[in-house]
Amino acid sequence: MRLLAVYVRNKEREMEQYKEEFIHFMIDCEVLKFGDFVTKSGRKTPFFVNTGFYRTGAQLKQLGEYYAKAIADQFGLDFDVLFGPAYKGIPLSVATTIALSEDFDVDIRYCADRKEAKDHGEKGVLLGGPIMDHDKVIIIEDVTTAGTSIHETYPLIQAQGEIDVIGLVVSVDRMERGSGSRSALTEISEEFQMKTTAIVTMEEVVSCLYHKPYHGKEYIDDTLKSRIDEYYATYGVK
Repeated sequence: MRLLAVYVRNKEREMEQYKEEFIHFMIDCEVLKFGDFVTKSGRKTPFFVNTGFYRTGAQLKQLGEYYAKAIADQFGLDFDVLFGPAYKGIPLSVATTIALSEDFDVDIRYCADRKEAKDHGEKGVLLGGPIMDHDKVIIIEDVTTAGTSIHETYPLIQAQGEIDVIGLVVSVDRMERGSGSRSALTEISEEFQMKTTAIVTMEEVVSCLYHKPYHGKEYIDDTLKSRIDEYYATYGVK
Protein backbone atom coordinates (compact mmCIF):
# COMPACT_ATOMS: atom_id res chain seq x y z
CA MET A 1 0.00 0.00 0.00
CA ARG A 2 2.85 2.38 0.83
CA LEU A 3 4.48 1.73 -2.55
CA LEU A 4 1.16 2.35 -4.27
CA ALA A 5 0.72 5.67 -2.44
CA VAL A 6 4.23 6.76 -3.49
CA TYR A 7 3.48 5.77 -7.09
CA VAL A 8 0.24 7.77 -7.09
CA ARG A 9 1.97 10.85 -5.63
CA ASN A 10 4.74 10.61 -8.23
CA LYS A 11 2.19 10.34 -11.04
CA GLU A 12 0.32 13.36 -9.70
CA ARG A 13 3.53 15.43 -9.53
CA GLU A 14 4.44 14.31 -13.05
CA MET A 15 1.01 15.36 -14.30
CA GLU A 16 1.22 18.74 -12.54
CA GLN A 17 4.61 19.40 -14.15
CA TYR A 18 3.32 18.38 -17.57
CA LYS A 19 0.34 20.73 -17.29
CA GLU A 20 2.52 23.61 -16.09
CA GLU A 21 4.91 23.05 -18.99
CA PHE A 22 1.99 23.12 -21.43
CA ILE A 23 0.66 26.40 -20.00
CA HIS A 24 4.10 28.00 -20.37
CA PHE A 25 4.35 26.53 -23.88
CA MET A 26 1.09 28.26 -24.85
CA ILE A 27 2.47 31.58 -23.58
CA ASP A 28 5.74 31.09 -25.47
CA CYS A 29 3.78 30.44 -28.69
CA GLU A 30 1.49 33.45 -28.02
CA VAL A 31 -1.48 31.10 -28.09
CA LEU A 32 -2.64 32.06 -24.59
CA LYS A 33 -3.15 35.80 -24.17
CA PHE A 34 -4.61 38.09 -21.54
CA GLY A 35 -6.27 41.46 -22.14
CA ASP A 36 -9.54 42.52 -23.76
CA PHE A 37 -11.06 40.18 -26.33
CA VAL A 38 -14.44 39.36 -27.82
CA THR A 39 -15.31 35.73 -28.53
CA LYS A 40 -17.14 34.52 -31.64
CA SER A 41 -20.31 34.36 -29.55
CA GLY A 42 -19.91 38.04 -28.59
CA ARG A 43 -18.71 37.54 -25.02
CA LYS A 44 -16.14 40.02 -23.71
CA THR A 45 -13.35 37.96 -22.17
CA PRO A 46 -10.11 38.82 -20.34
CA PHE A 47 -8.30 35.80 -21.82
CA PHE A 48 -8.09 34.21 -25.24
CA VAL A 49 -6.74 30.95 -26.62
CA ASN A 50 -5.93 30.97 -30.34
CA THR A 51 -4.40 27.71 -31.55
CA GLY A 52 -3.83 29.30 -34.95
CA PHE A 53 -0.64 30.74 -33.44
CA TYR A 54 1.06 27.33 -33.45
CA ARG A 55 2.91 28.12 -36.65
CA THR A 56 6.15 26.17 -36.90
CA GLY A 57 7.08 22.54 -37.27
CA ALA A 58 8.78 22.51 -33.87
CA GLN A 59 5.71 23.99 -32.18
CA LEU A 60 3.34 21.49 -33.82
CA LYS A 61 5.66 18.61 -32.91
CA GLN A 62 5.64 19.64 -29.25
CA LEU A 63 1.88 20.26 -29.29
CA GLY A 64 1.32 16.77 -30.68
CA GLU A 65 3.39 15.34 -27.82
CA TYR A 66 1.20 17.07 -25.22
CA TYR A 67 -1.97 15.80 -26.88
CA ALA A 68 -0.54 12.28 -27.18
CA LYS A 69 0.25 12.18 -23.46
CA ALA A 70 -3.24 13.43 -22.57
CA ILE A 71 -4.81 10.76 -24.79
CA ALA A 72 -2.66 7.98 -23.36
CA ASP A 73 -3.42 9.08 -19.79
CA GLN A 74 -7.17 9.53 -20.23
CA PHE A 75 -8.16 7.03 -22.94
CA GLY A 76 -5.32 4.55 -23.21
CA LEU A 77 -4.02 3.43 -26.60
CA ASP A 78 -6.69 0.95 -27.66
CA PHE A 79 -8.27 2.91 -30.51
CA ASP A 80 -7.96 3.06 -34.28
CA VAL A 81 -8.54 6.57 -35.61
CA LEU A 82 -7.84 10.13 -34.45
CA PHE A 83 -10.32 12.43 -36.17
CA GLY A 84 -9.61 16.16 -36.54
CA PRO A 85 -12.51 18.33 -37.72
CA ALA A 86 -11.50 20.86 -40.39
CA TYR A 87 -9.73 23.08 -40.36
CA LYS A 88 -7.69 23.40 -37.15
CA GLY A 89 -8.25 19.75 -36.32
CA ILE A 90 -6.29 18.62 -39.39
CA PRO A 91 -2.76 19.58 -38.20
CA LEU A 92 -3.71 18.52 -34.66
CA SER A 93 -4.62 15.00 -35.80
CA VAL A 94 -1.48 14.69 -37.95
CA ALA A 95 0.93 15.98 -35.28
CA THR A 96 -0.63 13.85 -32.56
CA THR A 97 -0.64 10.57 -34.51
CA ILE A 98 3.06 11.15 -35.25
CA ALA A 99 3.70 11.72 -31.52
CA LEU A 100 1.71 8.58 -30.61
CA SER A 101 3.89 6.61 -33.00
CA GLU A 102 7.18 8.06 -31.75
CA ASP A 103 6.44 8.25 -28.02
CA PHE A 104 4.09 5.29 -27.49
CA ASP A 105 4.92 2.97 -30.41
CA VAL A 106 1.35 2.76 -31.69
CA ASP A 107 0.35 3.34 -35.30
CA ILE A 108 -2.96 5.22 -35.29
CA ARG A 109 -4.72 6.41 -38.44
CA TYR A 110 -5.43 10.12 -38.74
CA CYS A 111 -8.58 11.28 -40.48
CA ALA A 112 -10.20 14.65 -41.14
CA ASP A 113 -13.05 16.15 -43.12
CA ARG A 114 -12.58 18.43 -46.10
CA LYS A 115 -15.61 20.71 -45.58
CA GLU A 116 -16.21 20.46 -49.34
CA ALA A 117 -16.59 17.05 -51.00
CA LYS A 118 -13.95 16.22 -53.62
CA ASP A 119 -15.24 14.73 -56.90
CA HIS A 120 -11.91 13.64 -58.41
CA GLY A 121 -8.80 11.77 -57.32
CA GLU A 122 -9.32 10.78 -53.68
CA LYS A 123 -13.04 11.45 -53.74
CA GLY A 124 -15.32 12.18 -50.81
CA VAL A 125 -15.38 14.43 -47.75
CA LEU A 126 -12.66 12.64 -45.75
CA LEU A 127 -8.89 12.71 -46.06
CA GLY A 128 -6.27 10.56 -44.37
CA GLY A 129 -6.95 7.02 -43.22
CA PRO A 130 -10.38 5.46 -43.73
CA ILE A 131 -12.88 4.99 -40.91
CA MET A 132 -14.10 1.38 -41.01
CA ASP A 133 -16.73 -0.76 -39.31
CA HIS A 134 -16.08 -1.34 -35.59
CA ASP A 135 -13.32 1.28 -35.43
CA LYS A 136 -12.78 3.12 -32.15
CA VAL A 137 -12.44 6.85 -32.82
CA ILE A 138 -11.22 9.78 -30.72
CA ILE A 139 -12.04 13.32 -31.87
CA ILE A 140 -9.35 15.98 -31.39
CA GLU A 141 -10.13 19.72 -31.26
CA ASP A 142 -8.43 22.92 -30.14
CA VAL A 143 -10.50 24.39 -27.29
CA THR A 144 -13.85 23.68 -25.67
CA THR A 145 -16.65 24.35 -28.09
CA ALA A 146 -20.33 25.00 -27.55
CA GLY A 147 -20.89 21.73 -29.38
CA THR A 148 -21.47 23.16 -32.87
CA SER A 149 -18.52 21.34 -34.41
CA ILE A 150 -19.35 18.05 -32.69
CA HIS A 151 -22.93 18.16 -33.95
CA GLU A 152 -21.50 18.33 -37.47
CA THR A 153 -18.66 15.87 -36.94
CA TYR A 154 -20.40 13.08 -35.03
CA PRO A 155 -22.99 12.20 -37.74
CA LEU A 156 -20.24 12.28 -40.38
CA ILE A 157 -18.18 9.74 -38.45
CA GLN A 158 -21.19 7.52 -37.72
CA ALA A 159 -22.12 7.53 -41.41
CA GLN A 160 -18.94 5.55 -42.13
CA GLY A 161 -20.31 2.39 -40.52
CA GLU A 162 -20.72 0.87 -37.07
CA ILE A 163 -18.32 3.21 -35.29
CA ASP A 164 -17.53 3.63 -31.59
CA VAL A 165 -16.66 7.29 -30.88
CA ILE A 166 -15.02 6.84 -27.50
CA GLY A 167 -14.03 10.41 -26.69
CA LEU A 168 -13.12 14.02 -27.37
CA VAL A 169 -9.83 15.69 -26.39
CA VAL A 170 -9.20 19.45 -26.45
CA SER A 171 -6.19 21.49 -25.43
CA VAL A 172 -7.97 23.92 -23.08
CA ASP A 173 -11.27 23.60 -21.28
CA ARG A 174 -12.54 27.18 -20.97
CA MET A 175 -14.98 25.93 -18.28
CA GLU A 176 -17.88 27.95 -19.60
CA ARG A 177 -21.53 27.01 -19.67
CA GLY A 178 -22.88 25.36 -22.75
CA SER A 179 -26.47 25.85 -23.79
CA GLY A 180 -27.72 25.15 -20.26
CA SER A 181 -26.30 25.34 -16.75
CA ARG A 182 -23.58 22.70 -17.22
CA SER A 183 -20.21 23.05 -18.88
CA ALA A 184 -19.94 22.65 -22.64
CA LEU A 185 -17.72 19.56 -22.27
CA THR A 186 -20.17 17.97 -19.82
CA GLU A 187 -23.06 18.59 -22.20
CA ILE A 188 -21.13 17.00 -25.07
CA SER A 189 -20.20 14.02 -22.92
CA GLU A 190 -23.78 13.41 -21.84
CA GLU A 191 -25.40 14.02 -25.23
CA PHE A 192 -23.05 11.78 -27.19
CA GLN A 193 -22.26 9.31 -24.40
CA MET A 194 -18.52 9.68 -24.67
CA LYS A 195 -15.69 10.76 -22.42
CA THR A 196 -14.30 14.28 -22.79
CA THR A 197 -10.99 15.61 -21.52
CA ALA A 198 -8.61 18.56 -21.85
CA ILE A 199 -4.85 18.91 -21.50
CA VAL A 200 -5.53 21.76 -19.05
CA THR A 201 -8.49 23.70 -17.70
CA MET A 202 -8.67 27.46 -17.21
CA GLU A 203 -8.76 26.83 -13.48
CA GLU A 204 -5.35 25.15 -13.81
CA VAL A 205 -4.10 28.03 -15.96
CA VAL A 206 -5.08 30.56 -13.30
CA SER A 207 -3.56 28.44 -10.52
CA CYS A 208 -0.30 28.14 -12.46
CA LEU A 209 0.06 31.85 -13.28
CA TYR A 210 -1.62 33.82 -10.48
CA HIS A 211 1.15 35.72 -8.66
CA LYS A 212 3.67 33.30 -10.21
CA PRO A 213 5.85 35.17 -12.73
CA TYR A 214 7.04 33.38 -15.84
CA HIS A 215 10.20 34.71 -17.51
CA GLY A 216 10.03 37.67 -15.14
CA LYS A 217 6.48 38.67 -16.07
CA GLU A 218 3.40 38.33 -13.88
CA TYR A 219 0.63 37.36 -16.27
CA ILE A 220 -2.21 37.17 -13.74
CA ASP A 221 -2.16 39.81 -11.01
CA ASP A 222 -4.96 40.76 -8.61
CA THR A 223 -6.67 43.01 -11.16
CA LEU A 224 -6.77 40.38 -13.91
CA LYS A 225 -7.76 37.68 -11.43
CA SER A 226 -10.77 39.80 -10.41
CA ARG A 227 -11.75 40.21 -14.07
CA ILE A 228 -11.49 36.46 -14.65
CA ASP A 229 -13.61 35.81 -11.56
CA GLU A 230 -16.23 38.28 -12.83
CA TYR A 231 -16.24 36.58 -16.22
CA TYR A 232 -16.93 33.19 -14.67
CA ALA A 233 -19.59 34.65 -12.40
CA THR A 234 -21.44 35.53 -15.61
CA TYR A 235 -20.51 32.71 -17.98
CA GLY A 236 -19.16 29.94 -15.76
CA VAL A 237 -20.94 26.82 -14.56
CA LYS A 238 -23.48 27.63 -11.87
